Amino acid sequence: MIRLNVEDYCKVMEPLEQVPINTLFAQTVLSGMVKGTVYVDDPNRPEAFYIAHSNGMSLLFGNTENSAFLEGLRNYLLNAGQIRKTSEWLQVYPDNWNTFVRSLSEPGQRNNDTAPRNTSDVSQPPITENSRINFTFDRQKYEAAASQSSAESFQIIHTTKEIFLKLDGRVSPNLFWVDAEQFLAEGYGFSLLENGETVSTAFSAYRIGNQLEIGIETSESARGKGYAFHVSLALIAYCLEHGLEPVWACRRENAASYCLAQKLGFVPSISLPYYRLQVFLPTE
Repeated sequence: MIRLNVEDYCKVMEPLEQVPINTLFAQTVLSGMVKGTVYVDDPNRPEAFYIAHSNGMSLLFGNTENSAFLEGLRNYLLNAGQIRKTSEWLQVYPDNWNTFVRSLSEPGQRNNDTAPRNTSDVSQPPITENSRINFTFDRQKYEAAASQSSAESFQIIHTTKEIFLKLDGRVSPNLFWVDAEQFLAEGYGFSLLENGETVSTAFSAYRIGNQLEIGIETSESARGKGYAFHVSLALIAYCLEHGLEPVWACRRENAASYCLAQKLGFVPSISLPYYRLQVFLPTE
């Protein structure tokens, strides 16, 4: 694996266009919208690619036959020598890559190079497999859902700079945008207020071309009240008014997001293996 210089990211764009799954997060890295890292097998004529977004999502795609790239990839995925400082969520294409990644998923793959002797969780596998669902938007189903909405009973406002700066959940806008100024200039969001406090926000996690991928964050104490549904309806309406295609993707294991997507009019279309690449921290 060779780290690609930013000025050479253009070499990855055309191959990425051939990947038939949701790759908006990877596109934001290549376009320079956010920070990330790109690795390849050959910086001059790359055929194998690894794109890591600063928020922890990553994509592996391309040629599966380069032995030097495979060795570097193995060390990276197993975090040999603590190459990675944070955990990642990895998806791959084509399917051949799944065989390789799954071969590394057994606990026995960890050795003295992939985990310090004093870690407290040596029994955990270095890689765990989940599922990621891509959805297709069905406008008729959305309109049927919207017709039943009682959004007028809630206080929903455009997401402001102040709200952006205060949100600090696992799916907050600051994980997807460089800063509030970039978000306000290139993104969009709606926030639902309860007693003057922001309790749920639907926002553009990624926006490339005419596609806008929706992120949603709801305060733990406000979950189960339908707030995410109503702010998401508002953002989808914004998309349709501005000629944008709303996009949704989530882990199948995230039951709340998976069910909310379908309630909003999204239909599951693709199911992919989704790998959690662990980082094992030393004990105190």
